[in-house]
Amino acid sequence: MTDIIPAILPKDFAELVDKIELIKGFVKAVQIDVCDGQFVPNATWPYRKHDDSFEKIAHEELGLPSWQELDYEFDLMVNRPEEVVEEWVVAGAARLVIHAEAKGDVSKALEMIQGLVEAGLALNESTDLAVIEKYRDKISFVQLMGIDRIGFQGQPFDERVVGRIKQVRLAHPALPISIDGGVSLQTAQELIAAGADRLIVGSAIFGAENPIEAVSDFKRL
Repeated sequence: MTDIIPAILPKDFAELVDKIELIKGFVKAVQIDVCDGQFVPNATWPYRKHDDSFEKIAHEELGLPSWQELDYEFDLMVNRPEEVVEEWVVAGAARLVIHAEAKGDVSKALEMIQGLVEAGLALNESTDLAVIEKYRDKISFVQLMGIDRIGFQGQPFDERVVGRIKQVRLAHPALPISIDGGVSLQTAQELIAAGADRLIVGSAIFGAENPIEAVSDFKRL
């Protein structure tokens, strides 16, 4: 059974709250895309500074929206992840995704969260899959990007990821595979057939006229 994980790219905390309201009660987990404006050119909450919401969450003065009902997965599209992973753990993460291409100490960041949350390693389309071996004992899953331009939703699907899924599945039969980027009802079946365990879905859910119906459509695949 493939898990469907809605993805939110929030410009501010208010947008995060609003989008959580649209899907809570219908999914078990949600991925929040966190962009620092350096690793990727786009900056999102909390790097697009609008308020002190994240500081309050990290100091346990405020909770994530509907945290009692949802597992939060944060896709950290940031440089120097070792400097920030601890505060995301405190903020309430169930999973953290760290990008193999990030500047800084990726290995240290993964070590810091071992035993605290599920750790995922994200790989861009051009990154050699052999990198997985370097971090295999530190990760719970791998996230393959299905688009070239990460940090933005609604990007065109890159067919190369289908072959990459098959390669990872062959090399690491027990390693869960998430796919992020370009996931739609049209591409989802091919991704599932190739061996994807989890589909991270952004614009195909939140750009739909009825996000709940969109979630249901994906779950029926």
